[in-house]
Amino acid sequence: MALPTKDQFRYWGIALAVFLVLLWFLGNVLLPFIVGGAVAYFLDPLADRLERMGLSRTAATTAISLVALLGVILLVLAVIPTLVNQLTALVNAAPDIAKRLQGFLLERFPSLADSTSTIRQTLAEIGAAIQARGGQLAQGLISSALGVISVVVFIVVVPVVSFYLLLDWDRMLARIDAMLPLDHAPTVRRLAREIDAVLAGFVRGQVSVCLSLGTFYAVALMAAGLQFGLVVGAIAGAITFIPYVGSLVGGALAVGLALFQFWGDWVQIGIVAAIFGIGQFVEGNILTPRLVGKSVGLHPVWLLFALSAFGTVFGFVGMLIAVPVAAAIGVLTRFGVAQYQASLLYQGKAGLDASGASFTVAPEAKPKRRSKSAAKDGEGA
Repeated sequence: MALPTKDQFRYWGIALAVFLVLLWFLGNVLLPFIVGGAVAYFLDPLADRLERMGLSRTAATTAISLVALLGVILLVLAVIPTLVNQLTALVNAAPDIAKRLQGFLLERFPSLADSTSTIRQTLAEIGAAIQARGGQLAQGLISSALGVISVVVFIVVVPVVSFYLLLDWDRMLARIDAMLPLDHAPTVRRLAREIDAVLAGFVRGQVSVCLSLGTFYAVALMAAGLQFGLVVGAIAGAITFIPYVGSLVGGALAVGLALFQFWGDWVQIGIVAAIFGIGQFVEGNILTPRLVGKSVGLHPVWLLFALSAFGTVFGFVGMLIAVPVAAAIGVLTRFGVAQYQASLLYQGKAGLDASGASFTVAPEAKPKRRSKSAAKDGEGA
C-alpha cells in the first residue's frame, strides 16, 4: 500500500531540511566533494566516448586525469600569476586612465574646465574609488579564495575525489536508480533525464563556450599587443553565459583600453574591435549551435538570481550548487505546470465537458437514398 501524499511530502520535506542544514554547517567540508563531483560529471561524457573507442573505464579515467592534471599545473604556474599581475596593474592604472579621459573631455568640451563642474568632480571621484575599492576587491577575492579553497584541497583531495567518482560514475547511477521508489520510478527517471539534458546541454555546453571564448579573447588580445588582454579576455569569457552582455562589456572594455594605449593608431584599434566581432560570429554560428544546441536552457535572470541567493546563504559552496539546483527547480516547475494544466483545477467544467465530448458515441449514419434510375434498374432486375 502506497503512502498517502501528505506523508510523502512530510518525509521528503524532512530530507530536504536535513540536506540544507548539513550544507549550512558542513559547507567547507563538503566543498572538495562537490567540486570533485562537478568535475566528474563534466568529464563523464568524455570517459564514455573513450570506452566506446575500446578503452576500459579505468584506462579512460586515468588518461583523462593525467591530461586534466597537466592542464591544472599549467594553469597554476603560467596563467594565474599573469592574470593576478595584470589585474593589479589595471587597478593601479585606473586613476591615470581617468585623468587621461578627463584631459580628452576637457579638450573637446572646454566648459568642463570649471573646477566646480559636476562631470569633472565625478570623474575624479570615479578614479579614486576604482583605485581604492578595486584594490580592496582584488585583495579580498584572492584572500577569500585562498582561505576557502586551500592549496591542499586542490592538489590532493579534489583530484582524488574526481578520479574515483569518474571511475565509479555508472555504477553509482545504477545503485541510485535501484533505490528509487517503485511507484514513482518512471516519473523520477524522466525528470532526472530532463535535468541531465538541461545540465548537459546548457551547463556543459555553456561552460565550454565560456572557456573557448575566454581563451580566444585573451590570446588574441595579447597577440594584438593590448596591455591587459588576459584580464579582458577572462572577464569577457566569464560573463558570456549572459547573452550579449559578455561581448558588449568585454568589447567596450577592450576598445576603451585600446583607445588609451593606441590613440591615433586606428588600425590597431580596429584590430581589437575586430577580435570581438570575430568572437561574436564564432559564438553565434559555431560554438553555441554545436555545444549548447536547442536544449532547454536556464534563463540568465534566473541563473543570476540562483547564484546570488545561494552564494549569499551558503557562501562559495552555495554558488557551486546553484546551477544544478536552478536546473532541477526549472524542470520541476515545468513538470508542475504540466500537471496543473492537466488537472481539473485548471480545466474546470469546460475541460470536463470537452473530455466527455471526446468519448461520446457518434450518431449512426443514415443509409444513402438510392436514385430513381438505380431503383428502376433494381426493379427491372
